[in-house]
Amino acid sequence: MGTADGVRTRRYHALLVAATRPPEGRMVLVADLEVEVETAAGQFALSSHRYRGEVVWPDGIGRLVGFSAAPWPRWEYALADGTRIAAECVIAPGAARVHLRWRKLAGGAAHLLVRPLCAGRDHHALHHENPAFRFDADDRDGRVTWRPYDGVPAITAAHNGRYVHAPDWYRGFRYDEEAARGLDAEEDLATPGTFAFDLASDAVLVFAAGGEGGAASGGDVAIAVAHVFDDERARRAGFASAGARAADSYLVARGDGRSVIAGYPWFTDWGRDTFISLRGLCLATGRLDDARAIVRAWCAVLSDGMLPNRFVDDGGAPEYNSVDASLWFVIAADALVVTGACLAAEVRAIDEAIAAIVAGYQRGCRHGIRVDVDGLVASGEPGVQLTWMDAKVGDWVVTPRTGKPVEIQALWVNALAIAARRDASLEAALARARVAFASRFWNPARAMLFDVVDCDHVAGVTDDRLRPNQILAVGGLPLPVCNPAGSQARAIVDAVERALWTPMGLRSLAPGEPAYHRGYFGGPRERDGAYHQGTVWTWLAGPFIEAWVRVRGDTIAARREARTRFLDPLLSQLATGASCGHLGELADGDPPHAAKGCPFQAWSVAEVLRVDALLR
Repeated sequence: MGTADGVRTRRYHALLVAATRPPEGRMVLVADLEVEVETAAGQFALSSHRYRGEVVWPDGIGRLVGFSAAPWPRWEYALADGTRIAAECVIAPGAARVHLRWRKLAGGAAHLLVRPLCAGRDHHALHHENPAFRFDADDRDGRVTWRPYDGVPAITAAHNGRYVHAPDWYRGFRYDEEAARGLDAEEDLATPGTFAFDLASDAVLVFAAGGEGGAASGGDVAIAVAHVFDDERARRAGFASAGARAADSYLVARGDGRSVIAGYPWFTDWGRDTFISLRGLCLATGRLDDARAIVRAWCAVLSDGMLPNRFVDDGGAPEYNSVDASLWFVIAADALVVTGACLAAEVRAIDEAIAAIVAGYQRGCRHGIRVDVDGLVASGEPGVQLTWMDAKVGDWVVTPRTGKPVEIQALWVNALAIAARRDASLEAALARARVAFASRFWNPARAMLFDVVDCDHVAGVTDDRLRPNQILAVGGLPLPVCNPAGSQARAIVDAVERALWTPMGLRSLAPGEPAYHRGYFGGPRERDGAYHQGTVWTWLAGPFIEAWVRVRGDTIAARREARTRFLDPLLSQLATGASCGHLGELADGDPPHAAKGCPFQAWSVAEVLRVDALLR
């Protein structure tokens, strides 16, 4: 991950990042490169870094004349003497291996010098000069290996040049995005030596983590790398759309199964995100085998009617702290079964998991999750955040939503409807929940739904703030809890559109409501305090667009208008956006709605793809 101009601004910007316990345990091994070209006219830098004191050095950024992300990242540089150099990067799918190629496009004799800048740290951390870093190099037959620290994967470099060992430290790199987030922002990197290449032919350099193979060495490495580039061109051309290509990035291995990375660079696989995303990432793109593998893997971690919300980076026990992850599983797993792609044994396992989830909620499970006497799901206890609005700072739960949140009831009604198709005895529970929802959630004073009823488990206490969660009663789920042909559903969608819709998705709280935050910025406490208090969430565009079309009778005209007004601008970002063919997590609540948060977010991509398929 990096920037188009090559100047790193985040601790996550790095060249070789390896997951030591895929998809967890990510470590930054090679953070960056120092690159220069020698010609008869002198030495010219191609790289630039920001150092403390706002110093940018060397001046390679001034020679950058072009960047493109497709079919892979490619930079072009122009030197004062007319020499032009192209640099390209391909990461082999499913391997901790990065392939780099430099090619002279114009000019006379030239030599390339490349100095790797290494770390050996957790990707959330920063690296500082220390005597423990091991610079020793095992250099033989066009392959150099360094072992920076005990317990850290070795770094292997295959090349077609010449390696010169010259250990040193580069100190005081400055990461502006980290500083803006109120975090430590300076780092030191170790450099073991320099690679020298004659640009009479392509210069190639392959960095791999640990025992990763796959690249030849010496004179054969250029041929091997050329094949990797050719294979990657064919692979990327095989996707039906830019969105399908983006979706592929989030589908990863977990053990012998499959899972979904919630977002890059800092999320792993989360239960809620996985099953909100599965219909768009897999079903809408025809990746049914991946969907089956994901559902199988998560069935295995069902516990007491709950799926874990996330697996932790240090390999510890998964966290079962979500009221909605299990219900989203029911929605996604049933949608998979409906495709007819599952084997009989898989259908049985899904049926058993759905039954176990419904029974667990009816019986009562962790964190006060239970079906109350009115047939709706109550949840929550002090100090725990259970819905998708889950920001927490120390002991402060920013949006606790304890009681009966509106979207949880929409999910519960849908789960009961799905389970009732398998077990007719649940039809009475379904009918009771639907009646309770209709009688308890309509807010006539504001012509919309309450966000939470029985707040803090106190009967009759309601939260009437205008939030986007109510949209899931009309769109985003197979069964609309509010009849789309009715006046209430139209009023809900109109209220959400007026106050919450932005070109980047839905605000999490309406402007003018108490605690509305206009932007997502500042240190961790400020950002988490704004996370669900006005900040725009792109994934909510999916439920909103579907609801908007439903209340207009799902006509061809409504679909066309929704595509033009709401969907096409988001789809265009998958091809041309700042996130290089992806969609991010967040945006500021106030215009111009600058992108914030995690730059590459699975459910943002997934919901746009899902609705795109629905509107065709």
